[in-house]
Formats: sequence, structure tokens, C-alpha cells
Amino acid sequence: MKNPISRLRTIGVVEGISFLVLLGIAMPLKYMAGLPIAVKIVGSIHGLLFILFLVALAQVMIVAKWPFSRGFVVFVAALLPFGPFVMDRRMKDYEAEFLRQQ
Repeated sequence: MKNPISRLRTIGVVEGISFLVLLGIAMPLKYMAGLPIAVKIVGSIHGLLFILFLVALAQVMIVAKWPFSRGFVVFVAALLPFGPFVMDRRMKDYEAEFLRQQ
């Protein structure tokens, strides 16, 4: 995957799924079933994926020369439960724009 925006989109979707699993499965298991290990495991995976997302976002901002405002919007979307999936549509446009510039 040589295209950094494509990589960011992939990591964003996987990170978004991990966030939903954390909120929708692991947290209820912790509080309703008394299984705090679920949050520990899923939370650790999600944290690692979020860090990878931030590294990929920084790379895209540098390579694609994104303005700070665009990177900030993508970052904020990653903080919201369904944000990465909503943002992915716009990311497709950003990716097409980047490929036209190549």
C-alpha cells in the first residue's frame, strides 16, 4: 500500500471497529458480566491502533501536504464512535485529489 491516504483509511476503519467493540462489547462485559479483562484486552488493542492511526495521519499530512485544519477534522472524527466511517467518504475524495497530483 504505497498510497499513504489509503493506508490511513484502512487503519481508520480498523481503529473505528475496535472503538465500537470496546464501547459495545467490552464495556458491557466489564460492567454487566464482571469481566474487566475484556476492557483491558480490547482497550489495549484499540490504543495501539489509535497510535498507528495518529502516525499514519502525521505521515499523510506531511506527504500529501494537508493543511492543519484537514488533519484536525480527521483527528476529531477518530474520537467519535462512528466518526471514522462517516469520514471515510470524504477521505475517498482526498485520496482521489492526492492521486491526481501525483
